Amino acid sequence: MTSDPDTPDDSKLTRTKQAWARAGKFLTGRISRPDSERLPPGQHLVKDWPVLDLGLQPEISTANWTLDIDGAVENRLHWRWADFMAQEQASETSDIHCVTTWSRYDNRWQGVATRSLLDLAQPKPEAGFVVLHSHDGYTTNLTLADFASEDALLAHSWEGEPLTGEHGGPVRLVLPKLYFWKSAKWLKRIEFVDRNQPGFWEVRGYHDRGDPWLEQRYSDD
Repeated sequence: MTSDPDTPDDSKLTRTKQAWARAGKFLTGRISRPDSERLPPGQHLVKDWPVLDLGLQPEISTANWTLDIDGAVENRLHWRWADFMAQEQASETSDIHCVTTWSRYDNRWQGVATRSLLDLAQPKPEAGFVVLHSHDGYTTNLTLADFASEDALLAHSWEGEPLTGEHGGPVRLVLPKLYFWKSAKWLKRIEFVDRNQPGFWEVRGYHDRGDPWLEQRYSDD
């Protein structure tokens, strides 16, 4: 889910989702058992892939796409599409869970593992957090530990086909362990920082981390 810097923050979807946060909508309070249950509490299974955004879907060709990796790193990187595709490629199959209560099983992704990026960029000792920046101005925050999850990818393909624009192509993060708003679409910059910097939804009442198994939909504040 993303927001253009020129899109008013009082868009209908933004107002609706902020109201959900204030009301605690979808919260079940049920104790989950991720060791034996596949579907997190409050979720329902879908077979399609719903499209949710704030009304803007940037059109970014691979010819014009770039990705900057900077901030508190030893090696700053600036990748064009050929550079990105020249990296070691990885494949993962994972479930995804949206805070709006849908989940989809067994998604097949191809891309570059975040751990490969970390090996190249070499975050500095003080870099405990990551801020993802999208082409439309959206941001979201992660701990470095979550960004480095074993199954996390900078994905360019889904189910054997290039990732479409509506789903965040050319490249989006895929971080299955957290609600999907943390898997930023239309990536253009990955910034390593020494302190937590809440992003678009996090400053609007959504949880700072977003673990679906703990039902971390909204802020505790």
